[in-house]
Parts: sequence; C-alpha cells; structure tokens
Amino acid sequence: MLTYNYVANNSKTGEKIKAQVEAEDENAAASLLRKQGLTPIDIKAVNQGNSLTNYFTKVRSKDKILFSRQLATLINAGLPLVQALRSVNDQTTNKSFRTIINSLVNSIEAGSSLASSMAKYPQTFNEIYVSLVAAGEASGTLDKALERLATQQEKDADIVSKVRGAMAYPIIVLVVMVVVVVYMLIKVLPTVSNLYNSLPGAKLPFVTQMLLDISNIIIHYWWIVAIVIGVLIFVGSRAARTLGGKKIIDRAKMTIWPIGPLFMKIYMARFARTGTTLVSSGVPLIQVLEITAGAINNVHIADSLKKAIEKIKGGKSLSEAIQNDHNFLPLVPNMIRIGEQSGTIEQMLERVAIYYEKEVDQEIATVSTLMEPVLMIIMGVMALIIVAAILLPIYGLASNPALTNSF
Repeated sequence: MLTYNYVANNSKTGEKIKAQVEAEDENAAASLLRKQGLTPIDIKAVNQGNSLTNYFTKVRSKDKILFSRQLATLINAGLPLVQALRSVNDQTTNKSFRTIINSLVNSIEAGSSLASSMAKYPQTFNEIYVSLVAAGEASGTLDKALERLATQQEKDADIVSKVRGAMAYPIIVLVVMVVVVVYMLIKVLPTVSNLYNSLPGAKLPFVTQMLLDISNIIIHYWWIVAIVIGVLIFVGSRAARTLGGKKIIDRAKMTIWPIGPLFMKIYMARFARTGTTLVSSGVPLIQVLEITAGAINNVHIADSLKKAIEKIKGGKSLSEAIQNDHNFLPLVPNMIRIGEQSGTIEQMLERVAIYYEKEVDQEIATVSTLMEPVLMIIMGVMALIIVAAILLPIYGLASNPALTNSF
C-alpha cells in the first residue's frame, strides 16, 4: 500500500479537501475517493523517506497524549469520528503520525472500527490503547476512554521523565570522570615515566607502574580495547533481549539497593494505574490482567499475573491470587481486598496508584541524595590514586640523593 496526498471536491458540500489516502496505485486512490463522494483534483504519491528519517519522526508519547485529549474533546462536542480525526490531523505536526491518522480515517470510512484500525499500528497504539478504545466504542463512551488514556499516558511519561532526570546527573559525572582519568593516563603519567627512565637505578612505585601499564595498553592497543568494548556491548545487548537476560535484569531492578525499592514502587504504580484505567472502562478482569502483564515491563511480575489469572479462573479473588506473592508489595493485595469487599475496586486501585506515584517521587529524591556522596567518594578515590601515582615518584626523587645528583 502506498500513501497519496490528494486534493478533492466534496460533491455534496462543494468543500475542497486536502488529505491523504492509502491505495495500491493512483487509480485505486482515485476510485476510493469517488466511492466516498469526492471528486479528485490532484493525487500525488508521498515520499516515504528512509528508515533514518522515519526513526527521527516516530510518534512520541507527547504526540499521543495530545491526540487523545483533542480527539476526546471533539467527540464530546458532538463531532462525527471521521471529522474529529481530520480536525486533529490538521493540528498534528508529526508527519509519521499524520500518515497514521489519515490511514485511520480511510479505514473507518471503509467500514472498520477505530479500535481495529488502530490495532494495525501496534508500535503506536499498544494493547492497552486498543482495548480501551474498543471498550469505549462498545459502551458509547469513547470520549471518556480517550480521556482516561491521556491521563494514564501523562502519568507514565511523568514517571519516566523523573527517573531519567534523576539518572542524568550521575551519568554526566561518571562520563566526565572517565574522560579525565583517560587524559591523565595517556598525557600526564607517560611524562613521569620518561623522567624516571632517564635515571639509572630508578624504580617506579607499584601504583604508578600499574597505571602506566594501563596507559601503555590504551596508547598502543587502543584498537583492541575498542573492539573488546564493542563486542561486550553487542553481546550484552543481545543477551539482554533473551528471556534469561530479561529475567536477570528485571530481578536486579527489583532487588539491588538503592534502585530496588524505586523500581518496585514504579511497577506497583504502573500496575494500579493500568488496572484503574481498564476497569473503569468496563474491561473484564481476566483481560485486564492479561493486558497489564504485557504493559508492566517486568517478566517476573508478568509471570505472577499470569499465575493469578489461573487462580482467578479456579474461583479465587484477585486479592487472594496475588496475596503473599513477593513480586507485589503487601499494600496492593490488601487495598484490592477492601475494594472487592466494598465493591469499589476501581477506587481502591486508583488510591494505590496515587499512593505509589507519590512514593516514586520520594524514592527518586532519596536515590538522588544518596548518589551525590557515593559519586564524591568514587571521585575522591580516583583522584587519590592518580595523585599518588604522580607524586610518589617525585617524593622518591627528593628522598634519594643519588638519583637527585644524577640530574
């Protein structure tokens, strides 16, 4: 299927329309427009661009949030779905997203539902999005479903942004530290070595000699070092994509201090927020857990939810199914039990989400506070080693008259 820009007249209203259509060729595009009551004026194929261009024009979370909010507002105002989509498309700046929205319009005009049309683009509209839209269409509350989606996307994006912001400072410090250390190794230490090598009987201290050996490896065999680092990164990234690698990484996220408590609270907030959004839209509980298992982004919690589904099918409640599961913090099943007993499970899940979202903020602040002294200690130790490697030979020269007299 190719994408075409077209200009056409609406035979009923006389309005001139500029939009896009997907078809096998130009003739098929013209035929499709005529079936929609449009008279084609101009049809041109869209330059799809290369993969690099598509990468930089991919649909961001911010684009989807704005799309969901605008579409919900227009539908709530009484606009027909196709007209609302076209209006949103006119305000969208992302070219890739505009192409997708145009495809949604064409698919809906051909008789498909919005949910089934969105399901064709899983990279843009995930399972949660499609399921909520389907539930909204079935219940006649599509605008509310889109509002809930926008809210959840904002919450998820906010948490991700805060975590990235907390990690930015230590990453920058570590990068600068590595650059400084490498510079000292390849520029400063060799000068000390040349000075000592010019003196008969001079012997470098162990620390200086060790760093000089590292320096020689970097200077003379840098290409081997680069290859080894590249191979390690490649093998590590491939291993991280396997199920075994994901299990190791996800378990480390949940247990290693100080990030373990932070990620556990992120997972609990994501579980509760996703559950709230799906339950409030009328999605059945089993489907809620299936969708949440795919959205939680942790294989261990996903496995626990799959086991919980089997227990629920066997007659247990959700709170009983996840009780005493070490992949869930104790507050979660306790609050769900209260919701099950009072018939307010949606409200209890929302309270859990709000609670853990606040806890994530506090945990991020705690981790950031802890990282500063840890980084200072690491920098201090590295500085001490470098200074010792440079000054010890100088002190050796000053304390050895035989070497001093040889200048």
